[in-house]
Amino acid sequence: MMNTLKIRRGFTLIELMIVVAIIGILAAIAIPKFSELIIKGMEADTKGNLGAIRSALTIYYSDTEGWYPIDTLGGTNGSLTTGSKYLSNIPPAKFPQVTGNNPGHPDSSAVDAIHINGDDNAGWAYDNVSADPNWGRILANCTHSDSRGNLWTSY
Repeated sequence: MMNTLKIRRGFTLIELMIVVAIIGILAAIAIPKFSELIIKGMEADTKGNLGAIRSALTIYYSDTEGWYPIDTLGGTNGSLTTGSKYLSNIPPAKFPQVTGNNPGHPDSSAVDAIHINGDDNAGWAYDNVSADPNWGRILANCTHSDSRGNLWTSY
């Protein structure tokens, strides 16, 4: 009988350590990118919701032959949400924390009726004063900057 040696194939400790190190480096790169994507997603959601409200306001303006709502748009008797003709509800504004000096705001569907450039109360700012030259203007009610450095009130 011949003695045959069985050759065991497997990974050495060094090879396994290299693979673990590579996975660690990839994770260190990927995790910050994922958090950045979450912030950009919230910003895109807010910009899309702002566009939806502006579209509803434009349709309302057309239906009422040149008049914007003079209420705060939403709620049980809101011009845009009553009967769900224009919107079923006012969509929320989402302001993520982008930098240390930007605390962000909680998600809010509130609409402040103001005729200035926002007061940083979160939600939306709507100019419902018919005598104001900005009557019918709605904007994101946050005076902080987004991830690109643009003020939310500039949208």
